[in-house]
Amino acid sequence: MNKTVTLFGSTGLIGSEVLKLLINDNYFENINIISRKKINLDSKKIKNFTINFSNLEDYKKVISKDQIVIASIGTTQSKVNFNKSEYRKVDYDILLNIAKACKTNQASSFCFVSSAGANEKSKNFYLGLKGEIENSIMQLGLNTCLIFRPSLLLGKRNEFRFGEILAQKIMPLFSFLMKAEYKPIKAVDVARSIVNESKKIVSGNKIYHYSEIKNLN
Repeated sequence: MNKTVTLFGSTGLIGSEVLKLLINDNYFENINIISRKKINLDSKKIKNFTINFSNLEDYKKVISKDQIVIASIGTTQSKVNFNKSEYRKVDYDILLNIAKACKTNQASSFCFVSSAGANEKSKNFYLGLKGEIENSIMQLGLNTCLIFRPSLLLGKRNEFRFGEILAQKIMPLFSFLMKAEYKPIKAVDVARSIVNESKKIVSGNKIYHYSEIKNLN
């Protein structure tokens, strides 16, 4: 049975890899790309919808019953001028609105990218926020909610991040000393695990750490 998939965050490191896989996967007949601005993509399978990311009703218009919904949404402190309130609007509000639309319109599943170490009680702002959004979404009682928790992502981003580039070169050298869940991982491996798992029938909430993600490739 061919499926329609709706993707948020198609231009990011993981999202762009997810999109490549979806285009070449015959399981998916229609790919809805949701963005703030028009994106020109060369594939007959793709439809691009632009919405107001601050308006919950706009999310409901682009998410339908039985769709698979995938989100790889996030920002950086520098992009929001180190404003935690603006950061939260992206990493928390957008994901929660997507999840609420999935609940209202009975999407078949919602898959989204979180972070290794996500914990609502963490004193680290980033990890605490990731844990908070995970808990808020899981409490909605979606048909299927798949949460992927990668650590440092390996791959080439569209934007320059000096600290991350440095970490990508150094951390793999010491990965054998790290706990499994904190080991760096290729973005394409995360993307492949998301696409593979999204096609399965999984009930309720499920969290995937490094080992589970690697085993799904």
